[in-house]
Parts: sequence; C-alpha cells; structure tokens
Amino acid sequence: MNNLISETFIVSGRVQGVGFRYHTALQASKLSVLGYAKNLPSGEVEVLAVGQADQVEQLFMWLQQGPKTARVEHVRRSQVIIDSVPSDFQIL
Repeated sequence: MNNLISETFIVSGRVQGVGFRYHTALQASKLSVLGYAKNLPSGEVEVLAVGQADQVEQLFMWLQQGPKTARVEHVRRSQVIIDSVPSDFQIL
C-alpha cells in the first residue's frame, strides 16, 4: 500500500442524525479508503480518509453530496500526517 495519502474532511450542514456516518463508511469501503467518520460537538462530521489519491478524491466528491437524507453545505479539506495506517474504516 504505497503512495497513500491522508486527509481530513469537516462536513457541515444537516449531517448528524441522518445516517451520514453510516453511508460514508459504506462509500469508503467501496473505494477501499481507510479511516473514520465521527460526529463533532459543533454538529459537523469529521472524516479521516487514508488511501490512494484517486480513491480519496472520489470520497471527497461523494462527501460534497452525501446521502439523500443529508444536506451538505460545506466540506473543509486538509492534508494530515498520521502515525499509523488504520486497518479499516470506522464509525466513531
């Protein structure tokens, strides 16, 4: 698994209580992206995505829409350095 990149996405809008993390985990699994999705106290969802650049980009594109139950208003994107590669994609 060479050439992995890691990015975090902060997704705002109506993204809590609508299955956003669950659907994000399904999409990440389809794309072979590792990491997590977790609710933040601010009402946003934080997503860590680790994978090949094209896979992470595809997840980013999906996050801008999200599932039909959500209303995504904005996605902030940041590259991050991680200590170790996650073994899967988790809902936290």
